[in-house]
Amino acid sequence: MTFIARIIRFLFWVLVVSWGVRLLRWIVGRLLRNSAAAAEQSPDAAAGLETPGASRRLVRDPVCGMHVDETLSIPLREDGELLHFCSLACREAHLGNVKKFAANG
Repeated sequence: MTFIARIIRFLFWVLVVSWGVRLLRWIVGRLLRNSAAAAEQSPDAAAGLETPGASRRLVRDPVCGMHVDETLSIPLREDGELLHFCSLACREAHLGNVKKFAANG
């Protein structure tokens, strides 16, 4: 009786592992399909802006020093000069410092 029970237990675990592998493959396949579909629907790809080998101009954020793509930056025109920021927080920090310097004269 124990020999048959061991065979049944072995077959049960083979079945559980095979289902687990199949489920994992299905989940990974869905994730890959969703990421591929999102890449196809991105506005840059639809407009033809992302071409392989095309270079983009990087600009430097005056607050944190981070380099960011000019098309993705947050621009601010100040005293005839165009500044580019990586985030709204950096832009607000710059505007706060300008007001602070103007107040201290």
